[in-house]
Amino acid sequence: MRITWFGHSAFRLDFGASHVLIDPFFTGNPAFEGGDAARASAVEGATHILITHGHGDHVGDTLAVAGETGAKVVTNYDLCMWLASKGLTNFDPMNTGGTTDQGAFRVTLVHADHSAGMSEAGVTVPLGLPNGIIVRAAGEPTVYHMGDTDIFGDMALIQEIYRPDVLMVPIGDRFTMGAETAALAVRKFFAPKAVIPCHYGSFPIIAPSADAFVSALDGSGIQVVVPHKGTAVTIP
Repeated sequence: MRITWFGHSAFRLDFGASHVLIDPFFTGNPAFEGGDAARASAVEGATHILITHGHGDHVGDTLAVAGETGAKVVTNYDLCMWLASKGLTNFDPMNTGGTTDQGAFRVTLVHADHSAGMSEAGVTVPLGLPNGIIVRAAGEPTVYHMGDTDIFGDMALIQEIYRPDVLMVPIGDRFTMGAETAALAVRKFFAPKAVIPCHYGSFPIIAPSADAFVSALDGSGIQVVVPHKGTAVTIP
């Protein structure tokens, strides 16, 4: 599996004929580099868009990318219906604890401790529960994108049930776990092949780098991967 990080919480997974975007926040993302050409490359051939929760920095360019590529959007029911009201036509709604079969892979939504909603005309529209996302495909590492979350004890159950190989962990603080708590979550609950920090280095009010997270996991034996934005890394 090839994994590409685009800054903040935006990722792309490439495996077989599947090209999966997670939280595709490009437009307005201060951490996204390369402009229109980089965006075109990031979304090229996308088959699916997975969204952890209904905040603008995670929904991002979903409507535009779905329109450009025909990618199927997979997220919670409430957010799917809201996006459908904005013109989305290809979507697969689900909810916390559920799993959907996308053909070459399965998607499961799991718990996250956060919020979800978008402002319209000064009123916040609730958009279902926030989630983490588990992606499972035969012969590929199991990926757990935590979305935006604090540490919570039932991460132990997520490990027991799904045994993720790759973790995408928010570390930016203020809106999610900070570096020390995120490192504790990884050490206490998981046994991954690789951990990729995210949700940092974008807006000035969250952590500017992954340095504290990397330091907090030093000596743990856990591989921390801090990718260059826009450059794919391969996880066997």
